[in-house]
Amino acid sequence: MNKILTNYQEILKQIDLCKNKFQHGYTNPELIAVSKRFSKEKIQTLLDVGHRIFGENKVQEAKSKWMDIRKQNPDKTIELHLIGPLQSNKVFQAMDVFDVIQTLDREKIASKARKYFDENSFKKNKKFFVQVNIGEEQQKSGVEPSLVNQFVKWCTYDLGLNIIGLMCIPPIDKDPNLFFKKIRCLCDELKLEHASMGMTSDYFSAIQHGATFIRVGTGIFGARD
Repeated sequence: MNKILTNYQEILKQIDLCKNKFQHGYTNPELIAVSKRFSKEKIQTLLDVGHRIFGENKVQEAKSKWMDIRKQNPDKTIELHLIGPLQSNKVFQAMDVFDVIQTLDREKIASKARKYFDENSFKKNKKFFVQVNIGEEQQKSGVEPSLVNQFVKWCTYDLGLNIIGLMCIPPIDKDPNLFFKKIRCLCDELKLEHASMGMTSDYFSAIQHGATFIRVGTGIFGARD
């Protein structure tokens, strides 16, 4: 069997094991197949077996790949997530390409998203996660945990953006469990259904703490070039 499919089926099996072990009442975790720097042919392998949720890090790469992929799969309802940093000058492009923006992290980006809707009133079915700098690391993007409540409410009530959850990338050199727990608690406080957390190395822990989206790339597709 194709190695990608073997990996994919093993990840799905592990997700089922995790959610059965840690039953906590949250929405069952969805798998985002992170396809950055992987070819259209490898992505098609997953599309052909029914997978529909994918993640990309860069707007330009996603635009060049996914316009073709969508044209070649007109009967498939694909959901594409932006999971990488978003520059303010790329917001309009990102909104054209992606269904879900997971890296809303500052006022300038949110305001441009609102402007996009004002100029494209027929395209209001976009969803957003607020990225939280859960480890309060200087080199990482994201809203500080103490400001998340204020930022989410401003985006929701003042700008009318559809904020469905929070996203985080915990510090690489620390136990992720504490940070996943904090994100889930923030989601619950804000009555947000979704927590996007956990990658190839730590998605088991993320599901334990109530992740509803996990982001797996190399665990499915193998090492990137």
